[in-house]
Amino acid sequence: MASVLPRSPRRCRAGRELLSGGFRTRGSPGSFSRKTRRKLPAWRRAGGCTPRPRPARAGALGATQGPPLRDARRTPRPEPPACTCAPRAPERAVTPLATPPAGGPPSPCPALSLFGLKARPSNPALRPRSGSALSVLPPPTGPAHTPPHSTRAPPIRASPPGPALSGLAPHRARPHPAPFDSGPPLWGPAPPPGPAHGARRVLAQPGPARSPRQMEQEARVLRAAGGFGRARRLLAAASWVPCVVLGLALSSEALLTAQPAHHCRPDPALLPPALRALRGPALLDAAIPRLGPTRVQSPCLLLRYPEPAPGARRGPGPAPAPNGTRPCTRGWLYALPAAGLLRSPVTQWNLVCRDSWKVPLEQLSHLLGWLLGCVILGAGCDRFGRRAVFVASLVLSTGLGAGEALVTSFSTLLILRLVHGGTLAGALLALYLARLELCDPPHRLAFSVGAGLFSVVGTLLLPGLAALVQDWRLLQGLGALMSGLLLLFWGFPALFPESPCWLLATGQVARARNILWHFAEASGVDPENSSLEENSLATELAMLSAGSPRPRYHSPLGLLHTQVTWRNGLILSFISLVGGGIRASFLRSLAPQVLTFYLPYFLEAGLEAAALVFLLLTADRWGRRLVLLLGTMATGLASLLLLAGAQYLPGWTMLSVSVLGLLASRVVSALSSLFAAEVFPTVIRGAGLGLVLGAGFLGQAANPLDAVQGRRGFFLQHVVFASLAVLTLLCVLLLPESRSRGLPQSLQDADRLRRSPLLRGCSRQDHLPLLSPSDACRAGHTLERH
Repeated sequence: MASVLPRSPRRCRAGRELLSGGFRTRGSPGSFSRKTRRKLPAWRRAGGCTPRPRPARAGALGATQGPPLRDARRTPRPEPPACTCAPRAPERAVTPLATPPAGGPPSPCPALSLFGLKARPSNPALRPRSGSALSVLPPPTGPAHTPPHSTRAPPIRASPPGPALSGLAPHRARPHPAPFDSGPPLWGPAPPPGPAHGARRVLAQPGPARSPRQMEQEARVLRAAGGFGRARRLLAAASWVPCVVLGLALSSEALLTAQPAHHCRPDPALLPPALRALRGPALLDAAIPRLGPTRVQSPCLLLRYPEPAPGARRGPGPAPAPNGTRPCTRGWLYALPAAGLLRSPVTQWNLVCRDSWKVPLEQLSHLLGWLLGCVILGAGCDRFGRRAVFVASLVLSTGLGAGEALVTSFSTLLILRLVHGGTLAGALLALYLARLELCDPPHRLAFSVGAGLFSVVGTLLLPGLAALVQDWRLLQGLGALMSGLLLLFWGFPALFPESPCWLLATGQVARARNILWHFAEASGVDPENSSLEENSLATELAMLSAGSPRPRYHSPLGLLHTQVTWRNGLILSFISLVGGGIRASFLRSLAPQVLTFYLPYFLEAGLEAAALVFLLLTADRWGRRLVLLLGTMATGLASLLLLAGAQYLPGWTMLSVSVLGLLASRVVSALSSLFAAEVFPTVIRGAGLGLVLGAGFLGQAANPLDAVQGRRGFFLQHVVFASLAVLTLLCVLLLPESRSRGLPQSLQDADRLRRSPLLRGCSRQDHLPLLSPSDACRAGHTLERH
């Protein structure tokens, strides 16, 4: 007779086990080799299928107390029919594993295989013992028996006592602690998750992903405060007005450093006696050389005439021909107004010809100030708050703007422009962060684009103001006056409160309580009234204040200890660097076709507005990453076309490619800033966004840095930025998708933003390791729209 044994990978000295539907059967003696048959006991060599009864082993379980092989909640399988191919020993009861499906295989035969399968050696620990039912043996402790991560059931022993196998109804075994998880059932659907009652797990199973508790708590608090209600909408829209003043300040560099047409002032003392009486255009023709086929006046040279011989008679006669050139001796004459200004730093300190290198130095100083301001004051936003940095930056900007209007030397102007650029960068960064943290995910892009359009309005208004005042000192004074007006109105907490997101993320619940209470009342929500779905604002704030006794600030160096956030910041900084640096190459390609100051100025402002409108129409529909990929692709292709076809393409083609490149670079710069603000956590969002914006200003500084050296490395600069633009295509694919996501609050929340499919799959799903697709999709929905 066959003995029904459990599934086990262990081998037996006496024979082989056959697996079929959860049963294992020892083969007949005829199926063993001669050497193996000699090792069999006498009752096996005689051809019997059933072992002789043995006394019960001490500690064995009774016949009715055998543990189930699987989870106790599963339905036991019926007993298989008895085998009649061999003489029977005293019959015994065997507890079946599970119920086979209807129409299953025929009854097992011990002499042959159950279902036509070959026999294999069995585990020696599975030898039957008399007086014992299906009992669970302790699992072997040696590493050679069971793998450390095995989930198979332990070996089970069958005992002979009991009634005959045929005609005996199967009994249901009581639950017994199983040392290992037995895995899915052999037939039928999988059991419900979780261990059975009383089950014990030896091996630790990987648990679910850690829930973003901090993000969920903040979302509940903001929803209890009225969500993106009337108060938050008005504050976000009011933040557009300061962008006009900041746009004026950022664009003023182009007007202050505009190079007007100029030439040397004629010096009659250097002319021959016959030419000294000339006036007007005749004097200019006699004193200034003409250059090129267009016969334009030289901007930096005077004609040199031979000295009269000693003792020669002075009087009327033919004028000698010039024999060379010399530098200017009496200054320069300028074609004014230049960019609407009759006086500028260039005309006041004669920053032309030999001193022309001072103009790009002043531009470099101003851009370096913006860079340092983004990095330093960005970290200050995370430590002291958005409002504190904004107000302090406005105070310093007002004083520095007034100081620039009264400056008396160029070196002092360099220092003031450096510090002034840093304060303007701090105000711009703090305003950007506060506006972004006021908006919910569906409105972040729209309000960011609106702020950018207001900045373009300031850029377009600047030439009109310059033509109105016609003096660069008055223009700087007007900018300082506007900064003072901003400080007068937006310095009050009613128009620019502290960011509640930053207060909650840093544990300052007491300060956030007053702001959120005002938001709730302005939105028509009772802060103390709760509903069936959500708690009241007072309840949520009480829950938050219980877990955050003191403020928690984070250093920007915490980025180095993250797994994903530092990589996202590095990629976005690299993209911003390329987008800002390659813009000078496209502007330089426009120079042969553009002869005035206003055309490239207004063209660049119009392209910036077009780029913002393009983002408004596509970034929420296609996703941030896809639009950024398209922008970098267009930028790289345009730069490569300019490099390859500069000598072969017609002028209109070069102009079209340059305009396309400028538009794409504007898209890349604007979207990389928004992308960075959405992937950096609130606790270090100021420092992270400051690094990305600072990288963009560093790229823009490459153009004046090359101009200081006389434009000798412009072609190499174009080649380098074109190559980097192609490289950014690969980097964009490593970024996560931040569309419709809540802003991460902690470094752990930011590390959960991982790369997701570009065009298909769950739109908000990220591929997290050690998670099933459904769990990963649920982990992607970390925060509801607040």
